[in-house]
Amino acid sequence: MTTTHVLADTAVLTGRSLRHVTRSIDTIVTTAVTPIAMLLLFVYVLGGAIRTGSESYVTYLLPGILVITIASGVAYTAFRLFTDVKSGMFERFRSMPIARSGALWAHVLTSLVANLVSLALVVGVALLIGFRSGAGVLAWLAVVGILVVLTLALTWVAVIAGLTASSVEGASAFSYPLIFLPFISSAFVPTESMPGPVRWFAENQPVTSIVDTIRALLAQEPVGTDIVVALAWCVGVLVVAQLAAMATYRRAAA
Repeated sequence: MTTTHVLADTAVLTGRSLRHVTRSIDTIVTTAVTPIAMLLLFVYVLGGAIRTGSESYVTYLLPGILVITIASGVAYTAFRLFTDVKSGMFERFRSMPIARSGALWAHVLTSLVANLVSLALVVGVALLIGFRSGAGVLAWLAVVGILVVLTLALTWVAVIAGLTASSVEGASAFSYPLIFLPFISSAFVPTESMPGPVRWFAENQPVTSIVDTIRALLAQEPVGTDIVVALAWCVGVLVVAQLAAMATYRRAAA
């Protein structure tokens, strides 16, 4: 099967998946609601009691909220994939002369588009409540690039959940640890304020390096080695999750 054929099949299936999302646009809005509510809660209720060394807590907080937005969004990918599997849609796809990988890539690309819209909504709200950044175009492109790679990585994890879950609840449950992980990182408070073992975990888990990199880029500060560590985590998870998802799909198809 030629690469052109695979790309064409993927484009058609992605169009189908995107049409489903646009018919229920509330899923994208719902994905953004929880992160926006957390953003408002921490800024207006808890932010006054948190010392970060930053003049604006919303500016400090935003990178972590963006990570939570992605973690929330990919749960819907697992749900949509689970629905296709249980409805027999994948069986119908396999009976048609189309690229098998196209069905999975369609869900992945749809997740990417939906999550970018949700991220834009969150950033829009942050701007309304005081977020400001003097970062240039290149810095913003770097931020978007990191968020795209992170979205792809977590989406392939969602694909595994969607293919292997036995219930709707199980398909979405994998995202709970991903949503919780930013709370034990530098997303909400500096790690220096944490007790020993918690601080060690916070400083050596992927969310901290991702959040610190985005925060530095938006603040026009040196990113140091954080960006290397962040990309290593994102790309590593992406590669492993994609390989595992494709293997799981092949086993199911067999």
